[in-house]
Amino acid sequence: MDLLNTLVDKGLRRELPTREEALAVLATSDDDVLDVVAAAGKVRRHWFGRRVKLNYLVNLKSGLCPEDCSYCSQRLGSKADILKYTWLKPDEASQAAAAGLAGGAKRVCLVASGRGPTDRDVDRVSDTIKAIKDNNENVEVCACLGLLSDGQAERLREAGADAYNHNLNTSEGTYGDITTTHTYADRVDTVQKAHAAGLSACSGLIAGMGESDEDLVDVVYALRALDPDSVPVNFLIPFEGTPLAKEWNLTPQRCLRILAMVRFVCPDAEVRIAGGREVHLRTLQPLALNLANSIFLGDYLTSEGQAGKADLDMIADAGFEVEGAGEVTLPEHRVPAGGGCGSQADAGCGSHADAGCGPCGSPAEETVVQEARTDLVAVRRRGAGTDVAPNA
Repeated sequence: MDLLNTLVDKGLRRELPTREEALAVLATSDDDVLDVVAAAGKVRRHWFGRRVKLNYLVNLKSGLCPEDCSYCSQRLGSKADILKYTWLKPDEASQAAAAGLAGGAKRVCLVASGRGPTDRDVDRVSDTIKAIKDNNENVEVCACLGLLSDGQAERLREAGADAYNHNLNTSEGTYGDITTTHTYADRVDTVQKAHAAGLSACSGLIAGMGESDEDLVDVVYALRALDPDSVPVNFLIPFEGTPLAKEWNLTPQRCLRILAMVRFVCPDAEVRIAGGREVHLRTLQPLALNLANSIFLGDYLTSEGQAGKADLDMIADAGFEVEGAGEVTLPEHRVPAGGGCGSQADAGCGSHADAGCGPCGSPAEETVVQEARTDLVAVRRRGAGTDVAPNA
């Protein structure tokens, strides 16, 4: 297929595809999905070999968020039956992080619900970062605390944070339909603040919220312009009790096409499969490792992931290997002189990370209504904020 050959050539040169080419990837048929995976896999292996980076989420503060993001189980007015608790103490967070690190993770992402941190919250997280790093010398820490005020990114960097995550989530044109309590521009501003402070910037998207192919391409091109080190791709988990509970539009093949498009547009960035992979990729998760070079180990913020051992077995069975603590994630041209935070890619946690889209194939095809797989959505009842051992 000429399209795929062209995209591989551009990916190996870090050349931006045209919008038409990106849209064409999303419009390919299910019959061609293996060809798409094979082509994008060449780009992935060129920049990242066969390594898979493992990341681990610690939800520092769960639920009770004042923002109205429609996709989120922690949103204002959410009726989702999730865990709700206030800030974990530094030692509690360190203990939670230790489980993921013991399972093979090299990056811990510290997430807290809310619009953004107060200065006192930054102090709390700074103490938590210190506690984690005191007990784990080589760990990388990413913070994901919402919208940042002036000077907060610098304080987190001084406290030892390596990265900061804040997702764009969807296109600028669609953003107001998903969230009204803050703006798309607010999110862009926070990513830029993190980058300017010397933190490894991480920003991604959530697919499956009813957006069009054009919206998906818009947000991925906006991410390319922001140039984050890592791009987490969440697939919406339609939690009961949220406005998007009925958005069951994704198929495993559709998810693979989305990941391939992200890889072609952001060839040398760490592409991470984040929330929703178990729900929407299901048994095709191993194929997705040919597109993304990073995943989360274990559970997400408010939902449960598959067993940590199953993740490790999947990686090995698919012919990949877990990236070691001493290995540099990013390609050499992305590593700042002297290493530092940018020497490793970000955890790509995402303020969602528990994350419909259009139907498969071209817009001219008949819409296929996907079965709602509510049986696959398991609310987290273990790990941080509970007395039950975590999944790692």
